Amino acid sequence: MTTSGSTDFELDVADYIEEAFERCGLEVRTGYDLKTAKRSMNLLFADWANRGLNRWTISQDTVTIAAGTASYNLDANTIDILSAVIRTDAGQSTQSDVQINRISRDEFLNIPSKRSTGKPVQYYVDRSITPVLKIWPTPDAAYTFVYDRLTRIEDADTFTNTVEVPFRFYPCLAAGLAYYLAMKKAPDRVQILKAVYEEEFNRAAYEDVDRANISLTPRRDFYGFG
Repeated sequence: MTTSGSTDFELDVADYIEEAFERCGLEVRTGYDLKTAKRSMNLLFADWANRGLNRWTISQDTVTIAAGTASYNLDANTIDILSAVIRTDAGQSTQSDVQINRISRDEFLNIPSKRSTGKPVQYYVDRSITPVLKIWPTPDAAYTFVYDRLTRIEDADTFTNTVEVPFRFYPCLAAGLAYYLAMKKAPDRVQILKAVYEEEFNRAAYEDVDRANISLTPRRDFYGFG
């Protein structure tokens, strides 16, 4: 049997929109149909960010910490910080990373000695439109804040653009967009398309978690040894 030998199947924004309209039993007929569908796709990406689905956008970044400065602006496309360490002697043979603990807004507010100095041991993320990193105590020397961050999925912009979504999430994106469009254009199909979307979402979310080695020990009584 001859196979294609190809693994480059990819949909652009217009392809997803066409697929979603077809699932709604409709056709794309006007420029407004394209506009409203693209808007729905970007709202869908925002929903994924709220659900923490877009783990493929995780990237590692650094902030150079200066003595006496406890607040730093982060890139606007940062959704959240997942983990972080304080690095000393960056790039040297004596380089060392120590975990720094995240605290809540309330915990940060209730720190009584915000002007105390030392090696930072805690941080708080003010998740404003432009996120702000606040560390405590105020650094007494130069350090490097190394962190894994979850970033925004790139917008569905030009219709000929591809989408920043891994292959395994294609079904979830198509199903989600169909559901979003059904709420506006095919209300009779909302329930079934919502069910399909949630099934695809749960499958995608399960596949997007970190894997770890496990050891399974069979029950002895199952094999007649117990």
